[in-house]
Amino acid sequence: MSAAAAQLGTTQPTISRRLQLLERSMGLRLLQRSTHAMKLTEDGERCYERALNLLAEWESFEFDLRGANVEAGGSLRVVVPNAFGQGQLIGPLAEFMRRHPGITVEWLLYDRIADFIAHGIDCAIQVGEVTDPSVVAIRLAEVPRMLAIAPSLLARHTMPAHPRDLATMPWLAIPQFYRRDITLRNVVTGEVAEVTFQPRLSSDSLYALTNAAVEGVGLILGSAWLLQEHMENGRLLPLLPEWEAAPLPVSIIYPYARFYPARLRYFIETMREAMPAAVGSAARWT
Repeated sequence: MSAAAAQLGTTQPTISRRLQLLERSMGLRLLQRSTHAMKLTEDGERCYERALNLLAEWESFEFDLRGANVEAGGSLRVVVPNAFGQGQLIGPLAEFMRRHPGITVEWLLYDRIADFIAHGIDCAIQVGEVTDPSVVAIRLAEVPRMLAIAPSLLARHTMPAHPRDLATMPWLAIPQFYRRDITLRNVVTGEVAEVTFQPRLSSDSLYALTNAAVEGVGLILGSAWLLQEHMENGRLLPLLPEWEAAPLPVSIIYPYARFYPARLRYFIETMREAMPAAVGSAARWT
């Protein structure tokens, strides 16, 4: 209640009275309160979802009438992958906020997609294949990946000549992308090789695994944009550069709805323009 009052520029008792008037006018109990918590009732959830649709419908109506002249406002809650959201996506986010100064953004760094409805999420950026049939998914770009190893780790092993030589080496694994096997393709000959391994360290954090790779804990198959600086500085070396794993798709996803507010439309538009340059194409390391 206090947070809602601060957001609306009023007082907590005023918000409480408005809520009571709304409940009386509808003849429904919208919130269930206790001394320790407050949550929506089933009727409250239906009311909330319908209210969001009504607001979005009005914004869509205004957008259709005024088109490009609409000055979008309001707040967007966006879920982004942790490493990607701290690095490559900050530029596109800044461009979006420069274009639309009336919009505020909650930039939520999660490596797993949160529940859109329960957490009030407007959209999410997802790296990897989208398998949820309940969302709209727009592919924005693809992230190139590369194999890398620390000089200290390579010194303890023979330089591999073929992907089959990688199976006995220590690996780092990113469970959301690969766990115990990868598929590599030779860009020159077209040969495809399957590599199976037992990871020494697994984590859902790209930053943690990249730092572990630099420390020589294991070799990594990682996003080119994240590994390239370490390669330029000699902290990591390329492995089998003529062999590539499939790039990872990057998509923006959001729930199906009859209408979408202008701020979401503008955000999607900015991401579609900026994402290919944000993920980039790493130079081939030979």
